[in-house]
Amino acid sequence: MSSGTLAQARRLSPEPRRQVGASVAWKRVKRDTVSVQPETRYARSGKVNVAYQVMGEGSVDLVYVDVISHLEIMWELPLHAVFLNRLGSFGRLIMLNQRGIGMSDPVAGAPTLEMRMDDIRAVMDAAGSERAVVVGRGDAGPLCVLFAATYRERTSALVLMNSSPRFVRNAEFPWLRTRAEAELLADEIERHWGETAFHFDLMRRDDRMTAEVQRLDARHARIAASPGSAAAYFRLGIDTDVCNVLPLVHVPTLVMHRKEDTVWDVRSGRYLADHIPGARFVELPGGDFSPSLGDQETLFAALESFLDDVAQGRQSAAEPDRVLTTVLFTDIVGATRRAAEIGDRAWRELLERHHEAVRTQLGRFRGNEVDTAGDGFFASFDGPARAITCARAIVETMPELGLEVRAGLHTGECELIDGKVAGIAVHTGARVAANAQPGEVLVSRTVKDLVAGSGIAFQDRGQHELKGIPGEWHLYAVAR
Repeated sequence: MSSGTLAQARRLSPEPRRQVGASVAWKRVKRDTVSVQPETRYARSGKVNVAYQVMGEGSVDLVYVDVISHLEIMWELPLHAVFLNRLGSFGRLIMLNQRGIGMSDPVAGAPTLEMRMDDIRAVMDAAGSERAVVVGRGDAGPLCVLFAATYRERTSALVLMNSSPRFVRNAEFPWLRTRAEAELLADEIERHWGETAFHFDLMRRDDRMTAEVQRLDARHARIAASPGSAAAYFRLGIDTDVCNVLPLVHVPTLVMHRKEDTVWDVRSGRYLADHIPGARFVELPGGDFSPSLGDQETLFAALESFLDDVAQGRQSAAEPDRVLTTVLFTDIVGATRRAAEIGDRAWRELLERHHEAVRTQLGRFRGNEVDTAGDGFFASFDGPARAITCARAIVETMPELGLEVRAGLHTGECELIDGKVAGIAVHTGARVAANAQPGEVLVSRTVKDLVAGSGIAFQDRGQHELKGIPGEWHLYAVAR
């Protein structure tokens, strides 16, 4: 290998993995301008290449998650460049383009929250970051909430800017757009994406946004995403709802929201802070949706105060012994009758083939086998869409063995005991499975809400009482 090739390999290799805890001290570095644009690198996430950049240094990592941006063109936007440099003054700043956007690989449609969580983990791994402060703005908020609840061991703190846990109206969110209004706006985005006046209206007014700055902003939008991709990401949010996940976020959290924001009402920010345990809420002046616009001093003062409290242990969270997990239960329908029909020896052989088939599917979809009792399996997943796809594959494979299986899934907070999951969410998943019909995959509403945009269709099975579990539960069957 030549010296030049070796030097290049060293530049592109992952940096040493960094363990960043909540109590690690940090030192702010003054950085208001950048002379050299950070180098763009790529992390492999499944079959997709995800573009990312790293700038700065320090004992604290910050992962900044935006929805639609272009990692290199965004540095041509003066106001955005200043914002990123100030954000990077708090530690090592890691930025990424989500799959299908900017410099990352193009994909068909809009990826699910689950896929996008995989992208964040892949970028953190490539950048050598064990744990980071996850910063999400706008439509990326639900993604960051789900990441913090699912991967507490990778999240030292959570910062949400101008966001909402859901994006269409219901009884709890009467201030949001109706579904019809949201779908109309998605059509407008597809028709007018990249037009200067359209983006200026979306971002609200800032005295620093001269005609030239507005033109550059619209150019950035055009290069970052096609009209179809931008509309697909917006439509994904129409069915996104992480309200049930908010109480399961157990990392220090700061919610900042501009008082007059017309993209997502400030009441959505208050809702986030009210439902995330121990979250701090800061109402910022002005109405600019983008954090790089409007008043910056209040924003960064609030961020500095929060990170200082995290570092000093004044804004702390419990140890990560409880995580958001999707549990899957399966069992063979009519197992006792079938065993009696074919005899003990033949039944043992058939059961071995059943177990092998189930374990094959668990391996395909990153499922973790927790327990096996007789003819049933109990497994856990870090993503509900993978769990549903795995359950459906198991159910559809069994007729080849002359068996019929039913499956049930629930997503909830689970306690980690010796590396295994336990708690009320596990019992709920078992009760959901008990209500499934032969050959059916039945899920709780929480599971359904978290797979928006996955293409998985459901049939409403109505309200059910689950034995030993308080309240009524809305259940859905995965369409065959």
